[in-house]
Amino acid sequence: MDLGPELTSRLAAAPPGLHLTALTLAVVGGLAVVLVPQLWQALRIAVTLVHELGHAIVGVAFGRRFTGFVVRGDMSGHAVTVGPARGLGRIATTWAGYPMPGIVGLLAVWSATSGYAARLLFASALTLCIVFVFLRSAGTLFTVALAAAGLGALWWWATPETQALVLLAVGLVLLIGAWRHLGALTSRHGRADRGSDANVLRQLTGIPALVWIVSFAAVLAGCTWEATLLLFALV
Repeated sequence: MDLGPELTSRLAAAPPGLHLTALTLAVVGGLAVVLVPQLWQALRIAVTLVHELGHAIVGVAFGRRFTGFVVRGDMSGHAVTVGPARGLGRIATTWAGYPMPGIVGLLAVWSATSGYAARLLFASALTLCIVFVFLRSAGTLFTVALAAAGLGALWWWATPETQALVLLAVGLVLLIGAWRHLGALTSRHGRADRGSDANVLRQLTGIPALVWIVSFAAVLAGCTWEATLLLFALV
C-alpha cells in the first residue's frame, strides 16, 4: 500500500453529514460522562490531562523547557517547565491550565461540525505520542498510551460521521468538565490548596486570586457560548 495517498486521503476534510438522532446520542453521551458520578470518576482524568498539557504547550511557546508531567485520577497533576521564576512566560504558563480544556473542547466541537475531525484526531494522537518521553509515572503512561491509541484508531478506521460524533462527545466532556474542574478550585480556594494556579498567579503578580479565577471563567464562558452556537447550527 502506498502510504502517501492513503495518509492524504485520511487527512482530507470530510463533511460529517450528522443526523439528528446520532447528534442527540453524542450530546447525551458527553453529558452523561460529566453528570453521572461513576462515569465522571473514571474519565475525569481526561480534563486533568488537557489541563497539564496546557501548561506544557504554553510554557514551550514562551521559551520555557518542558521536562515532564504527571496526571492522577483525582483531578490532580503537575507539569514542570524550566525557565525564569517570574515574568510573562511563567505567568502565561501558570494561567493556561484551567482554560485549556474549554479551548480544546471548543476546538473539538468546531472540528466535528466543520469536517476537520480527522485532522484534529491525527494532531491530537501525534501530540500524545510526542509527550511519551516526558511522562513521569506508570499511571500517566497508561493514560496517555490509551488516549493516543484510541484517537489513532478513530482516525485510521472510523467513518467521518463516527469521528465527528466522538469528537462532539469529547468536546462536551472537556467543556463541562472544565467547569467542574474550576468549581473544585473555587470550593477549596483559600483553604488547603495554597499551591493552586490562582494562588501562584497571585504570588507572581500581586493580583488577587479571585481575579484570576474570574479570568478562567470568562474564557470558559466564551468557549461554551461558541460551542453552543455551533451545536444549534446543526439542528
